[in-house]
Order: sequence, then C-alpha cells, then structure tokens
Amino acid sequence: MKVEIKRSGLTLRGVLEGTSSLKNDHVVILMHGFQGNRGYEAGKILYDLSHALNKAGLATLRMDFAGCGESDGDFANMTVLGELLDGMAIIDFARTKMGAKTIDLVGHSQGGVVASMLSAYYRDVINKLVLMAPAATLKDDALVGECQGTKYDPNHIPLKVQVHDQDVSGQYFRTAQLLPIYETAQHFAGPALIIHGLADKIVSPEAARKYNVILPESKLYLMEGEDHMLEGAKLDEILSTVTEFLKD
Repeated sequence: MKVEIKRSGLTLRGVLEGTSSLKNDHVVILMHGFQGNRGYEAGKILYDLSHALNKAGLATLRMDFAGCGESDGDFANMTVLGELLDGMAIIDFARTKMGAKTIDLVGHSQGGVVASMLSAYYRDVINKLVLMAPAATLKDDALVGECQGTKYDPNHIPLKVQVHDQDVSGQYFRTAQLLPIYETAQHFAGPALIIHGLADKIVSPEAARKYNVILPESKLYLMEGEDHMLEGAKLDEILSTVTEFLKD
C-alpha cells in the first residue's frame, strides 16, 4: 500500500509491502542512497530485497527521501542532516501509526550512513541494523573536495556543485565535512550485518571494515566481484543473507 509521511511541510512518499494492514508489530525500513530512490523495478537492490523479505513474512517500508523519487522537495537542497530528519519521521510513523514494536533498519550507500546514525539515536527502539555498501567515506570525500568524480575547493565550497548533471547544495558538503558518523553509530549495541562489494569503486570497503570494528555485535560480509550497487552475480546470496539475518 502507498504511504505518505509529513515532515517539515514536505510529504515523503513510499510503499508498505508484505502486509494488507497498516498495523504491524514488526517492520523493516529500507533507506536508499545518494541520488537514488526507493527502487521501482526488479533488479534494483532495495526493490528485490523488499520482496525477498516479504516472501519470508516480513513487512517492509520503503520511502523516498525528500527531493528524491516521488517525495516532495528539491534534491538540490538535500543534506545528510535532512535525511536524518526524514528517517526520524519514518521511524516515528512506524511506531505510532503502524504500532510497530520491532523495527529493523536497512540502508544502502548514503542510506547506510543515515541508518547507522539513526540506529544510535533510536538505540532503545531499533532491533537490528543492516548496512549495505555504507558510504561513510562521504565525509572523507567532502574534506578533500570530491564527490563521485566531481571536484571542488573544500575550503571555499560554492553554493552548488554539479554531480552527474544534478545540483547538490554546498550545505551538503559543508555539513558532511563535520558529520560524526562513526562516533554516533558506535552507540548502537544491537545485532548488525554489514555487506560490501570488494569491486566497489565509489565507496571503499574500508568503510565497512571500520563499521565492523565500532559496532560491537556486527558481522561483515565482503562480496568478491560486487560493485557499489550490489546488483551483480551475488545478488541472490546477498538477499538470502539479509533475509536470514532479519528472520532470526
């Protein structure tokens, strides 16, 4: 079913799947990455994962962050701080409108950064955490003035930077430089699963290795041959690994 969540005058849009009722004791919230969306077709990691979890009996909630997909907002104004606020609204929706008692978070790429920080902010609420190619290197990139091949002066950040022909706010890079990503995430003490492709050219697998060090109950899976999108030959293995982890 389609879901709309209000946040600071914006409407976030997404889908609740694997259930015929809004009320659910257990829900898995999936969060997408930079310049991405919740996944609209088979072959996209969050779409496929959502349906794999549904087959295992788990309800899933996939939302577009503000400025992405079908949600309100302008992507040019997107920041990780804004996505954290989106994520808080989504979690609070699951707690109040859905009545969920068990909430798991899954994040891909920048969505993994957001999910990792939210799991700490909501450490009394979040049950399990799954990080897929978590892009914690976005802070390192911002400090040197680079974003997926686009370069800028990190000491004099412009109002906007074009990345893949799309405007990204200077505020995104200014706040990214000082984000306490690992410092925040380390406060989550629950079970965590981390998956990263060894052929990832966008985010170094070292980010996953560091998460594995700072998250006390984490398991790390490094996938040979998989790139950043995790949609290659080992997709089925990835889907089953995540599903089994969240089912237990």
